[in-house]
Amino acid sequence: MSKDILILALLDGVSYAGLLFLVALGLTFIFGVVRILNVAHGSLYACGGYAAATLGLWLGGGSLGVSLAALIGSSIVVGIVLGTLLMLLLRRFQDRDPILQLLVTFGAFMIFEDLQRMIWGTQPYFVADVVNQMGTSEVLGVIYMNYQLLFVPGAALGVYTLLQWFLNRTLMGRQIVAVTHDREVATAMGINAKRIAYLTFVVGAMLGALGGALASPTTSLVPGIGADMIVLSFAVVATAGLGQISGALITALLIGLSRSFCVYLYPELEVVMPYVIMVLVLLVRPQGLFTVAQARRI
Repeated sequence: MSKDILILALLDGVSYAGLLFLVALGLTFIFGVVRILNVAHGSLYACGGYAAATLGLWLGGGSLGVSLAALIGSSIVVGIVLGTLLMLLLRRFQDRDPILQLLVTFGAFMIFEDLQRMIWGTQPYFVADVVNQMGTSEVLGVIYMNYQLLFVPGAALGVYTLLQWFLNRTLMGRQIVAVTHDREVATAMGINAKRIAYLTFVVGAMLGALGGALASPTTSLVPGIGADMIVLSFAVVATAGLGQISGALITALLIGLSRSFCVYLYPELEVVMPYVIMVLVLLVRPQGLFTVAQARRI
């Protein structure tokens, strides 16, 4: 492998890992608090991307600040609207069998997929204004886009740092942690568990939509893109361990780099490599890489 290919594989892997982490973070954050494995999370990614691309095309290219505001603003709106709709739907099944909850989110995913086709059709959506505005940089002789080199990984690390600060340093964050550890005890202490669940779901939905919005300048958005991302996100979450935020960051980087190196060296293994890693990890540690086994409550 030449030096240039090695550098390209590393940079592509880190950039893709940033997007994958944002989506997986929303998925594992929701599960950690609400205990629902949200299959419809992939639709949040797709809708966030479509909304960002539509808004970018409508604005017709503006300043860098306007382009970035369009990406972030569209993900916030999509997260709040769709997250609220999903939470209202799931509240009717809150005390039901987890399999039924999983089927409900799968049904919501199928509905959102059809809505995407109705609204945006089947033609690819693509808007690259923000990528062009950020320009390029040279990394050891390789020209690379600043958007993927700096902004996407920086956004992922910024979201991770902000979420950790929020959970550990704010009253609302500590309430979320309390509900995560023991919902019944937290409710007995006066914490509004329903409000916490809603806030968590909306934040997780915004993270999923943000991943799609940040992917829209570098990815052609087509029907089915949400399904591809949710499967990869499940691989990250299962490998790291359900509810593990820091573990999801490391695992997303591992899967992103492995996938990127396969693209350049063994393209036929690109699709299967994340799942090979997941299977190998789960064979050794069924609870995930970063989950500590706990005694079962009776």
